[in-house]
This record gives sequence, C-alpha cells and structure tokens, in this order.
Amino acid sequence: MKTEKFDITGMGCAACAAHIEKELKKQDGVHSVQVNLLSNSMTASFDENVLDARGIEQAVSQAGYKACLRAEKKQDEYNISQSNIKQQKLKKRWRISLVLLIPLLYLAMGPMVGLPLPAFILPTSNPLSFAGLQLLLTLIIVIVNRSYFDRGFAAMLRLSPNMDTLVALGTSAAITYSLVVVVRMALAWLESDSATTAHLLHKLYFESGATILTLVTLGKYLESRSKQQTSGAITKLMSLTPQTAIVLRDGIQIESAIDDLCVGDLLLVKQGERIPVDGIVSEGEASVDESALTGESIFVFKRPGDRLLSGSINQSGLLIFRATAVGQDSTLSQIIRLVENTSSSKAAIAKTADKVSAIFVPTVVVLALATLFIWLANGEAFSMALERAIAVLIISCPCALGLATPVAIMAGTGRAAELGILVKTPDFFELARKINSVALDKTGTITQGQAQISGSYTEDENSEEEILQIAAALESLSNHPLAKAVREAAEQRGLTLPEVSDFETQPGLGLTGKIRGESYAVGNQQLLSKQGIYLSEACSSSAQQAAKQGKTPLFVAQGNRAIGFLVLADSIKTGSREAIKQFVDMGCEPLMLTGDRKETAEAIRKQAGIERVFAEVLPQDKDKEIARLQNEGRCVAMVGDGINDAPALARADVGIAIGSGTDIAIETADVILMRNDLRDAAKALRLGRATLNIIRQNLFWAFFYNLLGIPLAAGMFYPIFGWQLSPMFAAAAMSLSSVTVVSNALRLTKFK
Repeated sequence: MKTEKFDITGMGCAACAAHIEKELKKQDGVHSVQVNLLSNSMTASFDENVLDARGIEQAVSQAGYKACLRAEKKQDEYNISQSNIKQQKLKKRWRISLVLLIPLLYLAMGPMVGLPLPAFILPTSNPLSFAGLQLLLTLIIVIVNRSYFDRGFAAMLRLSPNMDTLVALGTSAAITYSLVVVVRMALAWLESDSATTAHLLHKLYFESGATILTLVTLGKYLESRSKQQTSGAITKLMSLTPQTAIVLRDGIQIESAIDDLCVGDLLLVKQGERIPVDGIVSEGEASVDESALTGESIFVFKRPGDRLLSGSINQSGLLIFRATAVGQDSTLSQIIRLVENTSSSKAAIAKTADKVSAIFVPTVVVLALATLFIWLANGEAFSMALERAIAVLIISCPCALGLATPVAIMAGTGRAAELGILVKTPDFFELARKINSVALDKTGTITQGQAQISGSYTEDENSEEEILQIAAALESLSNHPLAKAVREAAEQRGLTLPEVSDFETQPGLGLTGKIRGESYAVGNQQLLSKQGIYLSEACSSSAQQAAKQGKTPLFVAQGNRAIGFLVLADSIKTGSREAIKQFVDMGCEPLMLTGDRKETAEAIRKQAGIERVFAEVLPQDKDKEIARLQNEGRCVAMVGDGINDAPALARADVGIAIGSGTDIAIETADVILMRNDLRDAAKALRLGRATLNIIRQNLFWAFFYNLLGIPLAAGMFYPIFGWQLSPMFAAAAMSLSSVTVVSNALRLTKFK
C-alpha cells in the first residue's frame, strides 16, 4: 500500500467530504481514505498495482471535485497563499452584496415603517418599477454569489447534495416565487386590477433571497478567517526559515538560496540571524533562542560540538557550523510536516459526525418538502408554507458538524507545537482524558541522565584508573546516558582507551567485549548474575551502601570475576517532582520503571515523590509491566527516552518520548517533548484533555443547533407558542453556527 496526500478543491461542507470518501472507497485498490474539510486535503492509501495517484485524481473528479497530488516542496506556502486568496474573494463578494442589500432592504421594508421613496418607485403608483428594481438588485447579488448555485445544483444532479445545494434551493425558491408574483402583478396591472396588484406587493421575497446569500457569504468569510487562525501555528513555524544563508567556501562568504544547501556545507550565522538548517557547531560560541521550536524561553548556550536546530535564533556571537540536515529533513520541516499531518488526520471521535454528515443534506431536503406539504395540507397559504420550507433548508448546517472535530485538533496540535510538544496522532486527544497511570523511565526522564563519577571500589591491586579505562573503552561504543559520564571522566584524566573487539550490548544489563584478548563486562548486578560472574561479599556490600544513597554502582568484571565498580551519581531533574505532583492532581498514578538496582530506585523514588517503583526491570519486562497494568483496567501513558523504552512506549496507550532521547524512542511514541522536561508530559496531558473538551462542546453545539433549529424553522412550535423563524434569521443562525464552532476551538490557542 502507498499513502499519498492530495489537495482538494470545490468542497463546501462536511457532506462534500463524506461524498468524496464514499466514492473513493468504491474504487478497487483503495484501502483507506480520509478527507479533511478544514485543510481541504485528502490522505489516501491504495495499491499501486491496481490504482495509481492519477486514478485517484480521476475518481475525485468524477465525484465532482478536483484533486491534485501534493508536491512536498513549498506546498504549505502554496496552500496558505490559496487560503488568503479565497478569503479575499469572500470578503469582496460580501462587501458587494452588502452594498446592494442595503438599498434593497430599504426599498422592500421602507414603506412599511413610513420611510420616503422617490415617486417613480412608489409601490402605490408604480408597483412594477418598485418590484423591478428589487429584482434587478437581487439578480446582481445572485450573480456575485453564483458559486453557490453552480456547485449546489451540480452536486444535486450527482445525487450528492451539500450545503451549497441547501442555499441554492432555498434562495432559488424565494426568488422564483417572487418572479411568479411579479408576472402576476404585471398581468393584473395590464387589466387595471389595482387591488390584486396591491395585494401581490406583499408577497415578494426578493430581499429574503438576497439577505440569505449575503449572510451566508459573511459567515463563510468569518469562518475562513477563524479557520486560518487555527492554523496560525503552522504559518508561524513556516516563517521561521530564512530564504538565504551564508555558505563558506574556501574561506569566501557566499550568499546561497536555502533550497541549494547540501549536507556538509559550512555555514555562518551572525548575531540576530536565524539558523537556516540543522547542524553541528564547528567554531564560535553563542546563546541561541530555541523557544519557537521547544517552547523554552531561556536561551541555550552553544559551543563547538553542540547541535543547532533550524529556525532558532543566534542571540549573541558568531557561529560557524556544518549542515547535517537540510530541506525536508531539517527539524523545522519535520515539525511542520508532523503538525500538518496530525491536523489533517481524523480522530475516532469524529466518526459519529461523519456518519451523520453523509445523510444530513438529503434528509434536510426531504424535511423541507415535508414541511411545505404539511402546512399546505393544514390549509395555510402557499407563501407561508414556502417560507417555512425555505427556513428549514437555510438553517440546516452540515458545516458545523464537519468542522467540530478538525478545527479543535488543528488548534490543539498547533498550540502544542508552540509549547514544544509534538502530537503524532489525533487519537491522543481522546486518550488523554482516559489516562490514569503514568509509567516513567528513571534515567534521562526523571533524573538528569548525566551522571558523574563520584567514587569507586576496587579489589586486589586494581586501581580506579584501570577499571575506569576498561569501562570507558566499552562505553565508548554505547549511547546510554551513563556512558557519557564514564567517557568524560576518562577524557578528563587523559586516559588512552584500548581497542575493543567482540563488542555486544546486553539491553537493560550492560556491555561485554574483549580487550587485549581478555573478556570484560561492564553493567549492573543482573549482568553479573546472567554472565555467571563472581561478586565478592565486600564488593556487594559497598555497592549496596552506594545504592542506598541513590547512587548507581557500575560493575567492571574481568573474565568470570568482578574487579570493582564505579559510583555514578545522577540527580533528579528540576521540575520532575513538580511534574509528578501534577500527574497526581490530574488523577494519574505515577510509577517508575527502571533497570537500576532496587536500592538506587528506592532513593530516587523518595526524592521524586513517587509511590510505586519497579526496579531491575529489563526492556521486555517494562513492556510486560505496562501490559499488566492495562489488564488491570488501567489506561497507561509511558514516558521514556531510550532504546530500552521503545517496547513500553509502543505498548502503552499513549507513548511520550523525551525529545533529547533516541530516534527509536521518538519514532515509537505518540507524543514527542522537544524539551528535556518532565513537566511538559503533564502539560501535554492537560492540553489533550482541554482539546477533547472543546471537541465535545463543538459536537454538542453542532447537534443541538440542528436538532433545535430545524423544528423551529419548520414551525413545529408555532401552534403552541406562536414562534416563527424567517429565512433571513435562519441564514444568520446558520452562519453563526459554523463561526461559533471555529471560534470555540480558537480558545485552545490561548491555552496555558
């Protein structure tokens, strides 16, 4: 199966999206399809041996819309540009419609309240001029807004009516009825039947049709503006990339377009400039503002060897760095792509709205016809029955249903990105509320993961430098957080590291290898047990004392005998204790999973304020512990950063990876924290719950609005309370419903 993204044009409401999905699913070779009304995009998975991308485009075209395979490069900028153009067109149409509507309303309603009119259009003396001018103004408004009729009637002919169909039918009915009245007025006037002519003057509904079109266009314009605000985070991220960069070639500074940069290029960034691509600092030192990417307001000091992220700002000094990722591979581009993909995906909670949207418009048309005939059957005038039917068509709003979920997901995903939280799947927002257990890795998640050697124990004639040299030689081939501390200690002492052969990693245990033909092992006590390595009582006792103080003993063994251990101290991170308290306040039980010794784990547990801890847990055992919790009926989030956390991250209901962790952990997780701060995990859960609340509010409003509005428009409350709803007020209410749903989602952009 191949998955591709397409841009869709011509959609007006959720019924359009439902129709495209329905038609594509009929095609052989199509595995799945998701159409997003908010981003006007479609993601399709299909078998290339049966159907290619061109076939997908043709299938969408046959459904009455246009699909274009999304070009990866510059496509986001193009989409935003197209959105701006569409918004400006709507604004222009609304303004023209409003300018024409004001005199039309004055003309139609002025005489009712005693407002003066010129003699040549007085309804009493010149009724045909009075009606003809209304017709002229209305026709111009219809021409300006002809897209509703083009798309609406075309969709009806395809037997896939949409919101444009409802608008087109409602306004056409009002205008056509008024045209018939004008013809009858002309015939009566020719027969000098002034009484009939005067009576028919009160049956004109030109202003109703024109007002409906104007209000619907205003609603579409406001909806477009609000929708663009929900995607503001993507727009803001895209603005972070400069268009040019300074490349150093043979010592000469050359200004180059950002698209022409290659991996390995040497780039120069001056104070105040944005870093164009990812790289590693070669020369210079500076404070860098990474807040736009990580949400961290404190500047990060960079020196040679440190990593630079595209989109961050050099706040001081001069930096020369080597490009490591350019174009679509840069961190900024990946973040933009991830945010957009998540925003365009559908959450499970949207399925109910999708099912309703698929049958919504045909049902409304049937209800409108039923309303017309029921009122006629009850002896009401045709004009009154028609007005009720038009109100039913106009007040119905499938847009509110279609936008309820995607606008909230886009706003929530965008706000999360601004806070340095990357959400990879929209289902996270629904699961966040269900989470009641948070499993935490220890090293690098709760603790700094940057331990320092604070002591050692050696047996026989071995010195601390000898066991450090052996440990550093093996750890030089590892990316474990503790390995860095060992390597740095060896470098500081100027130790020469011997060559290692037959190197093997024992996940969750340690490392083994040969040095000068002798077998060595470095790791925890479980590694010694597994390898059958002898540990003296004195060595074991000293290790237990260190562990009780929250320190980690790293054993070094030669052959089948332990020759000592290094003592590594790893303190908990700033904010870890606060984050754990926040989990508890949210009703989530925090617990720690670690491969470290029980004594060490217990000491960290007390410092962090965690109630339960599972120590000496291998990677597969972490996975089992998560599964056991789930079997108990718990909904579990796992927070980790290492390779050994990947199985547990995949098993958990929600996997949260610390951004500074390994690629495997990040790839496996559902949520990525750009900062190395556990408080962001709590922040992610709170934002997820807030987003779900907005989704539920939007769906409630969309369903409630239609369930109340349609009976009100049909006149069901008229016999009891005397309530009626004119088509003009119905149009205003319909426009307001979509704007309300989008505006409610915008509250997420202010989430703190």
